[in-house]
Amino acid sequence: MKGLFRNNVYAVLSSIRIFFIVMLLLGAVVVILNNNIPILVIGYMLLGMVGFSLLAIACLGKEESSKWHKYKLTAPVKRSEIVKSYFISLLPWLLLGMAFAGAAVTLSILLHGFPFGRDTDVFTLFVVGVDISLITGAIFFPLFYLGGEEKREVVLTISLLCSIGIVFGLTALINSFLPDKITTLQVIMGGFVLLACAFILYLLSYPITVFIFNQKEY
Repeated sequence: MKGLFRNNVYAVLSSIRIFFIVMLLLGAVVVILNNNIPILVIGYMLLGMVGFSLLAIACLGKEESSKWHKYKLTAPVKRSEIVKSYFISLLPWLLLGMAFAGAAVTLSILLHGFPFGRDTDVFTLFVVGVDISLITGAIFFPLFYLGGEEKREVVLTISLLCSIGIVFGLTALINSFLPDKITTLQVIMGGFVLLACAFILYLLSYPITVFIFNQKEY
């Protein structure tokens, strides 16, 4: 498994390096220029969490292009382990995106004060970013093995759009059960429900992806 993780890191490393530098520069701009303008911090936080995750997800297509996926099947690893390595490899990049988001919002608050309307808005943004990232992966991985490399970009776009729709749909559903005046505790509980839904979808996607991958012949 260590070799699989190492390969996944190498596959995405060149793109991550560029995005890492871009995020550093954008972060400096957001922190310096932000003067109680929430949209700047909101956009940066979501870009960091979703952006790093999308790059990690997209590395699967790079592997197909290099034909490494065929050679890897000859190694003493199960197909389920190959799939598992993709699902697990996404998580550190998501954490890196969360670190960028956390650093930016912390510095912005220290320099310019709290720009949001509610104390829970920062928590909500983290929930949305994590949910979109996980659900995008949950949709992309099985669809990718169904559609193949030539449809990678289309599948990635569809996965992202569907994940956004699912997150907002779940949010609307949860809000429909809450009173008009929502307390801080209710917001936090709703956020954890959203996170639980995303993780459940992510976990359920793994056996589905393994099943589809096992049916593929190369």
